[in-house]
Amino acid sequence: MPNPEQSLSLPGYLQENETSQEFRDLIVSIPTEKGWIANHLHQYQGFWHTTRQLQGVLACQKHFQAQDGDIFLVTTPKSGSTWLKAVMFSLVNRVSFPDTKQHPLLTNNPHALVPFLEMEYIDKENLDFTNYTFPRLFSTHLPLLSLPRSVEDSDCKLVYLCRNPKDIFVSLWHFTNKLRPIAWGASSLEETFDKFCRGVNLYGPFWDHVLGYWKESLERPHRVFFLKYEEMKREPRIQLRRLSEFLGCPFSLEEENSGVLDEILELCSFENLSNLEVNNIGRLHSGEEHQAFFRRGEVGDSMNYLTAEMVEKIDMITEQKLHCHGLKF
Repeated sequence: MPNPEQSLSLPGYLQENETSQEFRDLIVSIPTEKGWIANHLHQYQGFWHTTRQLQGVLACQKHFQAQDGDIFLVTTPKSGSTWLKAVMFSLVNRVSFPDTKQHPLLTNNPHALVPFLEMEYIDKENLDFTNYTFPRLFSTHLPLLSLPRSVEDSDCKLVYLCRNPKDIFVSLWHFTNKLRPIAWGASSLEETFDKFCRGVNLYGPFWDHVLGYWKESLERPHRVFFLKYEEMKREPRIQLRRLSEFLGCPFSLEEENSGVLDEILELCSFENLSNLEVNNIGRLHSGEEHQAFFRRGEVGDSMNYLTAEMVEKIDMITEQKLHCHGLKF
């Protein structure tokens, strides 16, 4: 276990604490490995979680009640979640907040406007989301098979954002090193690369996570919108228009002509969001500093860090796991 001083430096969901006997019995019955930051990662329903985060997952599965019309942004960590949270909030609320100079994103971190579902349930069970403005927006890193049953049973829409695994790995390595207490030092690229390739990372394996939603998007395209980060970066206007149509709030001709689409993209741009005071001070309730979420996500940046052997290994795994299902990066 980390000592108390080290634990205080970690985000809340990475700290380990006292748990119920029932939960401890579950923990000892499932695979456990050393995490990138937290001492332990536990494999539940085929995917890896920290101890406290797993408590949130279980409480969320048990207590969350989805409603028809709910919208979920689903990602693996470091896929562009912060950016797309801002975009989706602006998109579905553009009638309520038509003036981008008086927009909630100027004074609120995107994670505060689109709650991170399973994190909300850490140390809580009786949460009330019924007063949320319709449509309710949530984000989650949960794999498809771990979503609360009420999500499957209701008429919800899922937007899945994925990203090239090489760029995800490097971004995740940078991000987790930001969260590690200084006394621990940085984790090595080689050690964390091995864990990532074995699937031992938060919500990993990456490839199984992506594949679940990819298959669902092919079988139920009215329910799951599958979007690649690289496509969103390359052609943001086209993808935003597609996303608006999927969510049932397409841009009118008048909006197109008046530049509403471009205003949303400008408001949610990295340059704008990363320079706002709210995103450079303060923390999330789970403990992470706001500024930790704003690292310029350049496509292909991983080539500046990975060796040729690392690139070959990830590409080989990606081909084995995904190419046969028609998914390529």
